[in-house]
Amino acid sequence: MINTLVIENLKHRWVRTMLSALAVGVQVTMILTLVGLSYGTLEEMSQRSRGVGADILVRPPGTSIIGLSTAPIPEKVLDFVRKLPHVAIATGITVQPIGGVNSVYGIDMESFSQMSGGFKFVAGGPFQNSDDVVIDEYWAQQNRLRVGSQTQFMNRSWRVCGVVEPGKLARMFLPIKTVQDLSANTGKLTMIYVKLDQPNNLQAALAAVKNALPDYQIYSLEEFLSLISVNNVPGLKAFIYVVIAISVVVGFLVVFLSMYTAVLERTREIGILKALGATPGFVLSVLVRETVVLALAGSAAGIVFTYGTRWAIMHYVPGSLTQTIVPEWWPIATLVSLTGSLFGALYPGWKAARQDAIEALSYE
Repeated sequence: MINTLVIENLKHRWVRTMLSALAVGVQVTMILTLVGLSYGTLEEMSQRSRGVGADILVRPPGTSIIGLSTAPIPEKVLDFVRKLPHVAIATGITVQPIGGVNSVYGIDMESFSQMSGGFKFVAGGPFQNSDDVVIDEYWAQQNRLRVGSQTQFMNRSWRVCGVVEPGKLARMFLPIKTVQDLSANTGKLTMIYVKLDQPNNLQAALAAVKNALPDYQIYSLEEFLSLISVNNVPGLKAFIYVVIAISVVVGFLVVFLSMYTAVLERTREIGILKALGATPGFVLSVLVRETVVLALAGSAAGIVFTYGTRWAIMHYVPGSLTQTIVPEWWPIATLVSLTGSLFGALYPGWKAARQDAIEALSYE
């Protein structure tokens, strides 16, 4: 009987029910979208790094897993690495930030293509002139660029000479000498990728590189990719927790307002129930069950909304952001919304359960 009463109450005030569930859904969407962006961006970064085709990565001393200094590695280090045992190909990369989270990567097209298997051009082709830039499909889609288009960054205008399939290192590529000269890093590299003659020589090659370059950060590519996680990005995990805390507060306020209004609107109804013998526990049970229904309905809506946010991100800004769907976070987001909602229902429920039947019946 209680469940029937709960459903009828929610149906009777369907506008408030929908708005309350929608508000809960927004907080669930906020959590899942943020987590999806965090995981998606790091996962996409891993896929692009794997697309280089390297076995070993050489990074400058003192850099974090995600962060990069501009270009502190002298090119003579690249020449030295190429002479080490079991090294088949080594190529240097120079990275230059161009604003926000975006960077342009300077590459040596010949050695990079040998290592990665080469770009798969959707349109156009490799660099022909000093002002040519190669971009991937996502960057072209986001910025509405095609072969022959002009794009601005680093205080210069560049001509798009080629559009390639995504998945190899970066979104935008320039000749390495161009990036070095424009960023005042002539003869300097940001990192070095190494491909071995045989994969089973990995440990021997790692030992040789580490012995030759003791001050540098040397990783096998798989080891490096395993370190690209939420736990290893400074501040990201704390940021996610802050958003979850804000979501709990939002859920608390939304449900508190909804339940408090419901108690005021149904004062006479509660008086009738108590006059008919309903106990405080019965009244409290009705409100708590309504809260649970609102929280679960809102959570389901929030999960559906994340598919919408992913579509919007991949449609409008695929070159800057990547969102993935994170089913393992669905129970967590649902629990967060349910917790905030139940806290929000405590005072209205307590107020309703303690109402005097006579005063409630005389309420106008």
